[in-house]
Amino acid sequence: MNPLHTRSLNGGRVLAGLLALLLAGCDGGTPRVAAEAAPSSTANSGNPAHAGEADEGSVLLTPAQVAASGIETVAVGRGGGGSLRLSGRVEPAAGARAAVSATLTGRVEQVLVAPGSAVRRGQPLAVVVSGEAAVLRANAVAAAAEAQAARLAHRRDQALVDQGVVARQDLEATHARAQAAQAQAAAAQAQAVANGSPDPQGRLRITSPVDGVVGSVQVTPGAVVAAGSPVADIADPSRNELVFTAPPAVAAKVAPGMALEVSGPTGSFGARVIGSAADVRQPGGAAIIRATADAALLPAAGSALSAVVVVDTTPGTLDVPSDAVQNVDGSTAVFVAIDGGFRAQPVLTGRRAGDRIEVLSGLQGNERVAGANAFLLKAELAKGDAEHGH
Repeated sequence: MNPLHTRSLNGGRVLAGLLALLLAGCDGGTPRVAAEAAPSSTANSGNPAHAGEADEGSVLLTPAQVAASGIETVAVGRGGGGSLRLSGRVEPAAGARAAVSATLTGRVEQVLVAPGSAVRRGQPLAVVVSGEAAVLRANAVAAAAEAQAARLAHRRDQALVDQGVVARQDLEATHARAQAAQAQAAAAQAQAVANGSPDPQGRLRITSPVDGVVGSVQVTPGAVVAAGSPVADIADPSRNELVFTAPPAVAAKVAPGMALEVSGPTGSFGARVIGSAADVRQPGGAAIIRATADAALLPAAGSALSAVVVVDTTPGTLDVPSDAVQNVDGSTAVFVAIDGGFRAQPVLTGRRAGDRIEVLSGLQGNERVAGANAFLLKAELAKGDAEHGH
């Protein structure tokens, strides 16, 4: 007899494996799963699959028993392919992180934020008093005054030209001087704004260039900072992305749009590749693979991750969840849903891609198979072998 023999629940028998693992009862007031078999009159009534001996390698279950046991029935998938494993980290996307520095040398008067503070673009982070800033402010004010005087001189000459008192070439000269003075005033004002728009006392505010959360603060009140010294780091956690490194040969197989199954400190989640390119900063020509997560919340920036990406997919290839593939009496098999239960179907498997396995032969593609908890069906068949041995 084929080792994948019949186990029937007719006559009120209960799956031994299910009873052993899913015994009816209560745990803390919550009922467990009661996997009672249907009466034989119901199981056999009007259904040829339940009459007499069932097909070899079958386990007969009612829909209620399937639901109670937690056996998940899924469709056979199509795609197949191999898988690559990547390692990486959560990092802020380009433009979502800022390293704020002091623009001028000065003394820190106030620190207005702390690590973890949420800030908006343009919000002050610290106040610095600087002699250089006071000079910039004075230069801007002086340039604005000179521009105003030049404009007034041009207007006066315009009136005198109309009266015939001043020659036209003199008017043209004052017009040119007015334009030059205006340009110098605009440049002085822009320089002051770029350095924090200091007040007359040289007090300037160092502001955030992005929305985000303060990661670190490198200054304290009373400290003297030089131009270019770091003040704070800011990143926008809502714009974090996944960054993986891989050898160029591996990265060449990864294209935008490919799906990733990512594992991190908060669990597993799906992601999708958005870009892949060589990283000239990395020795040996390592490539960078960037991805965006399907999950609304990502682990914190800097968290280590691993991911599996399916590559080399073959159109038409069948695949099933890895939980569906069982070793039954030395044969690789899946449990195909039939009328009244499941039948063990030997299959030839291929590559593993993430949590799915290729099926090269044994299935047509239109079947539904037991996925999660398929091992319970295998356990029942194994128990049947032992019983028939006696």
